[in-house]
Amino acid sequence: MQITRRKLAAVLTSGVALAQTPATPPPRPDELVQAARERNQANAAALGAEPVPMATEPAFQFKA
Repeated sequence: MQITRRKLAAVLTSGVALAQTPATPPPRPDELVQAARERNQANAAALGAEPVPMATEPAFQFKA
């Protein structure tokens, strides 16, 4: 297999260009907290939309 210098240069420079692309910065902690709060609110809204009969017993017992 023969490869020209131009093809070799193109292959090498494309690899170098990919290696030099900056990585995306990690999300800030306050953004993570806000996203978690939004997920909790969405889950609470979804649970609140489900009908629960009055005869449903809780999965725990109160003991004194």
